[in-house]
Amino acid sequence: MVTSHCLKVLTVILTTAVLTSQTAGAEETENERNVKMEKVSYGGWPNCIRLTNGQIELIATTDVGPRVIRLGFIGGQNLFKEYKDLLGKTGGSNWRIYGGHRLWLAPEDRDRTYRPDNQAVQHSWDGKTLKLTQPVEPVTGIVKEFEITLDAKTSGVKVLHRFINKNPSDVEAALWCLSVMAPGGRLIVPQEPYRPHSEYLLPARQIVLWYYTDMKDPRWIWGTKYIQVKQDPNATKEQKAGLLNKVGWGAYYLNGEVFINRYPYYPDAKYLDLGCNTEFYTDAGMFEFETLGPLTKIPANGGKAEYTERWFLFKEEIPQDEAQIDKKLLPLVEKTAAP
Repeated sequence: MVTSHCLKVLTVILTTAVLTSQTAGAEETENERNVKMEKVSYGGWPNCIRLTNGQIELIATTDVGPRVIRLGFIGGQNLFKEYKDLLGKTGGSNWRIYGGHRLWLAPEDRDRTYRPDNQAVQHSWDGKTLKLTQPVEPVTGIVKEFEITLDAKTSGVKVLHRFINKNPSDVEAALWCLSVMAPGGRLIVPQEPYRPHSEYLLPARQIVLWYYTDMKDPRWIWGTKYIQVKQDPNATKEQKAGLLNKVGWGAYYLNGEVFINRYPYYPDAKYLDLGCNTEFYTDAGMFEFETLGPLTKIPANGGKAEYTERWFLFKEEIPQDEAQIDKKLLPLVEKTAAP
């Protein structure tokens, strides 16, 4: 026999379930309403995909890739570099930089890393996430995938990178994510928080230099709280360095706008390049902001490895002065913290 109390409880449960379903449906409807996907021609490639939420826009190529070739505020500058002489090109056996954001295989190797991504990629859209899937690379036996999700309300973008191992044996590799930033900007990465010598005797992290790194080059700003690197169109030499960024963010400032990249640090993982999860390279034409996932053994016959970056755009002037970085940039970084 069902008592009146049981009926009341059942009514509450059913009502809650209906409201929960309605809320989920409302969120989905809002996402579908705010985030738009459309096929566009861009840079000479006729089959690009544009995502926008009314604030920012992202354009990914499907004629080559996977690549994100544009990221910026609607009607504003592209924070990513575009190589004008390479836009619209397809096919061929030579690797092309193109610009934008790409995924590479680490450790760096002439044969395995510099595989051309000059062929068309498959794409799908489920109303929330854009998936881009490259054909199997003939040399590496790896399939590269992006899953790109644009937030409906903020300037945030989630980019999940994936390797799929199609080889009959395991592959040991790391996902290496490279964002080719537009020239004229400045990278800002945080130092480890200060701790007094009397309390902490062991080192905090390593900074790795390449053979061609010149620490006296004026593009470097070795600060107390931050390391900053400027892109100089008049530079005559390349510069590169890397570090183990345990704080998990970096920012690129350009013409009143800020690109913030949030990415994970795994304390027990093995990182390549003498222990780097963050690297930056610059020459006269561009600036590369690079992050690396851990060295991972990817199982044979369809095994996967994944690594996620979260991008955010803001409009804010960020001076070089560290006190102003604390005042202007850190509040933006706090807004990007994972819930």
